[in-house]
Amino acid sequence: MSRLTAPYAVTPQLLLRAYAIGLFPMAESAEDDQLYWVDPERRAIFPLDTFILSRSLAKTVRQDRFEVSVDRDFDAVIAACAAPARHREKTWINAEIRGLYRELFDLGFAHTVECRKDGELVGGLYGVSLRGAFFGESMFHRERDASKVALTHLVARLRVGGYQLLDTQFITPHLASLGAMEISREAYHRALDEALTTQADFLVWPKEMRVSGAQAIAALED
Repeated sequence: MSRLTAPYAVTPQLLLRAYAIGLFPMAESAEDDQLYWVDPERRAIFPLDTFILSRSLAKTVRQDRFEVSVDRDFDAVIAACAAPARHREKTWINAEIRGLYRELFDLGFAHTVECRKDGELVGGLYGVSLRGAFFGESMFHRERDASKVALTHLVARLRVGGYQLLDTQFITPHLASLGAMEISREAYHRALDEALTTQADFLVWPKEMRVSGAQAIAALED
């Protein structure tokens, strides 16, 4: 994995330029104030037309067990992604990253997908949208399947919105079980360049619209 320490102050504009050439930032830990750029030799992506929706997950999505929304509370989502969890004691999301992505959210480039149960945030994810590419950054869950439901709704939204690329950075067994795959750095850069020639719309389903599980699954099957 190639990594390069960021020698200058990172601004939202610089961050977007970095995404456009295949880089993304990380920190060693939440306490570290230094960022570095990452350009993995192998990159994980979700082909948007081969998302694997198991029978049990499809049932959960159709039943609308969670209220799914977008862009309602960015700060709460990134805070939950940065919080220690049973499978992740440490996080790379430091204060500078939280501030930078909040600025991207205010500028309309960062987005969230959120799952709530009885009004409480129980799962979700956030990422960056740039033309026809969406760069998934992190997800969390406090209820079983909540992050999977958020991801399902994200993939459906990206398909309807005309996206060409969903980047998930690194592969995990969990992501692979849903259809994520690794490609070479060179293949990733070709896919990214192509996606950046496309104009997509994350809010093709408006924020105010309640998207049902049935609508999300129909978009995946279309």
